[in-house]
Amino acid sequence: MDHSSDFLVIGTGIAGLSFALRAAEHGTVTVLTKGQPIESNTAWAQGGISAVLPEELRAPGDSCESHIADTIDAGAGLCDSQVVEDIIRGGAETIEELITYGVEFDKASHEGFSLGKEGGHSERRILHCKDTTGLSIAKALIERAEAHPNITLLSEHFAIDLVTTGRLGVVTDNRVIGAYALDEVTNQVITFRSDRVVLATGGCGKVYLYTTNPDSSTGDGVAMAWRAGASITNMEFVQFHPTCFYNPAATGAEARSFLVSEAVRGEGGILINAKGVEFTKEHDPRGSLAPRDIVARAIDHEIKKTGAPCVYLDVTHKPKGFMKERFPHIYNTLLSFGLDCETQPIPVVPAAHYQCGGVLTDVNGKSSIRGLFAIGEVACTGLHGANRLASNSLLEASVVARNALSEMMRLYPPNKPTPEAPPIPQWEHGDTNDPDELVIIYHNWDELRRLMWDYVSIIRTDKRLQRAAFRVANLRQEVREFYWGHRVTADILELRNLVAVSALIIDCAVRRKESRGIHYTLDYPKKDDRFLTPMELRRF
Repeated sequence: MDHSSDFLVIGTGIAGLSFALRAAEHGTVTVLTKGQPIESNTAWAQGGISAVLPEELRAPGDSCESHIADTIDAGAGLCDSQVVEDIIRGGAETIEELITYGVEFDKASHEGFSLGKEGGHSERRILHCKDTTGLSIAKALIERAEAHPNITLLSEHFAIDLVTTGRLGVVTDNRVIGAYALDEVTNQVITFRSDRVVLATGGCGKVYLYTTNPDSSTGDGVAMAWRAGASITNMEFVQFHPTCFYNPAATGAEARSFLVSEAVRGEGGILINAKGVEFTKEHDPRGSLAPRDIVARAIDHEIKKTGAPCVYLDVTHKPKGFMKERFPHIYNTLLSFGLDCETQPIPVVPAAHYQCGGVLTDVNGKSSIRGLFAIGEVACTGLHGANRLASNSLLEASVVARNALSEMMRLYPPNKPTPEAPPIPQWEHGDTNDPDELVIIYHNWDELRRLMWDYVSIIRTDKRLQRAAFRVANLRQEVREFYWGHRVTADILELRNLVAVSALIIDCAVRRKESRGIHYTLDYPKKDDRFLTPMELRRF
């Protein structure tokens, strides 16, 4: 079965839907998402979106220059300064656009927006919708997309692989011409044909045993782009959020991955150990509001030093009712687990949170393959460098989506004929599906996430990376046999992608013989300026 459209978008977070809504004014758009549209990293974003507003609305003393400086400081020397400037200066337009889509940001008691502050920011510039900002944005964009006559939004369609002319044997031309996707309801593979493809699939948090990400974050876009031959970079920089709720007695996915927003620390929350001591200032004078890489390592150090299972985020000094009013989702979720954060400190541990590397693109989302764009967390534009500044992710996704459409219309307008491409072959299924083999798939999934957590997480060494590389190589062979010998399922596809992305993270980490940002290795604890140029991986 074939399906054609002017634009093909894979992913339904802020990046994918922002692009789709703009592209729909120029042609037909097909949007694919595995699961349901709301199941995105965007919907799980609590804190907010950073932006320097027009002068009359911004915090006194704030400026684009200040936001740029904060971003570059957090990025530990690897940010592309021109990309940082372009994206930061697009903040006000992004907020205006989201408001037109129906997003209602919190207002202050006086005229203007309520602006929060988070780690690494020198000023208050975080717009929010209580503590469910991403969910509010996601709902508004999904509603608009579902109502647009030029947008076909297909749920439960798992993109398997990109199709390029080079893959089909064309020697003189390599450009994207579509993708294969599994209809998870019918178990049929459909060919989606388009000369303009956008990857907006989010990150890879499920590579790790503990993550703040939803189950959908299995690195699908990076893995697909890598297999298609796109350049990948900076995958060693996986950000660990310092404050994931810790409660071993709680059950369920939300309990294991519930994020306690950085905005809580921005509003005065303090990290303490079991003795009530604020330990983070031993590592950085900014204490609990230092950039995430510093705070995550400080917590990791404290846990290992004391043998405690966690540290605590203390907001008990805040006025009664503050948390319930400012952070109702966090307050009520913790209460459902039996913890009243207004009277008890919140037990927290670091967890995998954000992929700073990805498909190598420019500030317009353009990849190394003609016609293929990547936007949002799946891409590496150069904004984040070696460590993302809090709340810059939603901003980047929106600005680059806007840039991507402009660049795509300049290079590949729908009314401009494209070179004739060879026909895309129909998908060929594997022979069987053996139910007994599913046990092995689940075992491999668990083994992969545990070894990545043990060997390739906050603190690394050459020996740990070597152990991880050996085990992942074995898993790759097993998964390859599953993939080619059986009919594809969502489980097999996700495991295949997780293994591919794990290998990329390990290879990048092995090559970086220094500690910078969120990549920290005991064997090379200092920065080394020979590694200031981002390392690019290509598949030959």
